[in-house]
Amino acid sequence: MDKVGRYEFLAEPFHCDFSGRLFMGHLGNHMLNAADFHSSARGFGMKYLMTIKRSWVLSRLAIEMTEMPQQYTKFNVETWVESAMRYFTSRNFAVVGTPSDPSQGEEPRIYGYGRSIWAMIDTETRQPTDIFSIDNGAINNWIVDDKACPIDKGGRVKMTDMAQLVRTIDTFYNDVDINGHINSVKYIEHVLDLWPIDWYKEHQIKRFEIAYVAEAHAGDRLSFYREETADGEFCVRIVKNDDVEVVRSKVKFV
Repeated sequence: MDKVGRYEFLAEPFHCDFSGRLFMGHLGNHMLNAADFHSSARGFGMKYLMTIKRSWVLSRLAIEMTEMPQQYTKFNVETWVESAMRYFTSRNFAVVGTPSDPSQGEEPRIYGYGRSIWAMIDTETRQPTDIFSIDNGAINNWIVDDKACPIDKGGRVKMTDMAQLVRTIDTFYNDVDINGHINSVKYIEHVLDLWPIDWYKEHQIKRFEIAYVAEAHAGDRLSFYREETADGEFCVRIVKNDDVEVVRSKVKFV
């Protein structure tokens, strides 16, 4: 089995925005699905981990795109493990078009790349657990350290006290995932909803970063603080009802 997984997806029309291009949230969801397909086929995926009261939890995600796939377009998400430590592992992604005629040596279109950091937790204590304890550290057999992912790693999202409260929302059933907390992709959607449609008619998302700091659950109220930190660059801090910070995000528009 190849160390790099490749999974085909379709930019379904109801997963695309008004411009006919895939929503960033749905692209993030495809990346997370590719990560699960890849890890499950190699013996350290969610299906197995749940039987031993373990789970993968996304800690950081950075996506940088040249363009988004258009509706009805088939594309592949490639994914591989770049490195593994005791409590965290880094996983990369490439979003690659499907050549219309590979026999002619046509090069596939590169839509963009992603970088992610994952932790493995004990589902009862909610605390990080040793990744290498799974199948005697078998994840090390799947590390790829010679495949390029030419985007910057997600850095610390720095904000000041000048950030303005722009929205407060409630959370419900559809916000919650299999781990019992607010879904990683839902946060992406909520952050990107802070700008109106007219903004997106003039701007394209070049890079999206998100860092998950603490868990939130159904019924929590989420408050969104936004600050413009550079031309076309915004940072967002999300806190839940008890003023505990749960997420930080950075969005760069062009």
